[in-house]
Amino acid sequence: MENNTAGIPATGAIAKKPAGMARFFKLLLQQRALVVMSVPFLIWLFIFKYMPMWGWTIAFQKYKPALGFWEQEWAGLTHFRFLFEDERFIRVLRNTLAMSGINLVLGFVTAIALALLLNEVRKVMFKRVVQTVSYLPHFISWVVAAGIIQSTLSPDGIINELLMKAGFIKEGVLFLGIPEYFWTIFGAGTVWKDVGWNTIVYLAAMTMIDPAQYEAAEMDGAGRFKRMWHITLPGIKPVIVVLLIMNIGYLMESGFEPQYLLGNGMNVDYSENLDIFVLKYGIAQSNFSLSIAAGMFKTVVSFILLFVANNVSKRLGEARLY
Repeated sequence: MENNTAGIPATGAIAKKPAGMARFFKLLLQQRALVVMSVPFLIWLFIFKYMPMWGWTIAFQKYKPALGFWEQEWAGLTHFRFLFEDERFIRVLRNTLAMSGINLVLGFVTAIALALLLNEVRKVMFKRVVQTVSYLPHFISWVVAAGIIQSTLSPDGIINELLMKAGFIKEGVLFLGIPEYFWTIFGAGTVWKDVGWNTIVYLAAMTMIDPAQYEAAEMDGAGRFKRMWHITLPGIKPVIVVLLIMNIGYLMESGFEPQYLLGNGMNVDYSENLDIFVLKYGIAQSNFSLSIAAGMFKTVVSFILLFVANNVSKRLGEARLY
C-alpha cells in the first residue's frame, strides 16, 4: 500500500518547537530567583537607556524648546551634513580617536604588564603594598587628580624642578600650554589613575590557571619570563580578547572630565573631544539639534565598532561577547 505523506510535516518537526519552548519556560522556572532579581535592572534599562532614544528625533529637526513636538520644523540630514563639513568637528573627531587609541593601548599594555609582575611577586606584604598604592588613585575624583597633575606640571612644579636640576631646561615650562603635549599628558595621567584598578581582572584570571603547568614548566627549565610568555599570557588570553572587544566599542568615548579639567584656551586644538563639542553646542550655543546629531553619530559608530570587533574575533576563533 502506498503511504501518501505528501505535504504532511514530520512528527518530530511538529514537536520540536513546543519542546524547545517547554525547555525554555522550564529553565525560567528553575532560574526564577535570578529572573526576579533581573526585573528591576530591566526596568531601569528601559526607562533610562531606551526611552531617552526618542530624543534622537531632535537631530532631524530645527529644534526650539518653546514648541511642541509636532510644531517643530523638520531639517532632515542638514545637521549631519554640517558636521562633516565643519573643520572643528573633524578636528574634534581626530582628538577623540587619538586619545581613545592612546588610552586603549597604554591601558592594556600597562595593566597586563603590572598584573604579570605582581603575579610573580612571592612576598605577600610587598605585593599588597604595591597593589594598594596602585589602586588608590582610581578612587580620587578627576577634579582632585587634575589639580595634582596641574600642580606637578606647572612652571614651578616638581617636573620642572627635576628637569632644571638635571640640566635639560633652563627655566620652567608650562606643559599644559603646549598643545602638542596634551595627548601625552592625558595618556600618562589616565595610566597613573587607572592602571592599578585595571589589573584586578587580569590578576583574577591568573588565579584560574592550573599551578601544575608552572611546576611542569619549571621542571623543564623554563625561567620566569618563559613561564609568563608560554603559560600566564595564553591562560588569560580569552579575558584579554573580551576586554579588547568591549574597549573597541568605546573608541568614540575618550572621556570628558580629564579633557574638560586639563584643557584650556592654549591646548583646545588637542584637548577638545566629542563630549566637550556636544556640551559647547548644546549648552553654550543652545544648538540642541546639532549636539544631538553629534552624540547620535558617536553612539552609532560605537555600536558598529563593537559588532565588527566581535565578528572578527569570532572568525578568528577567539573569545567573544556572544
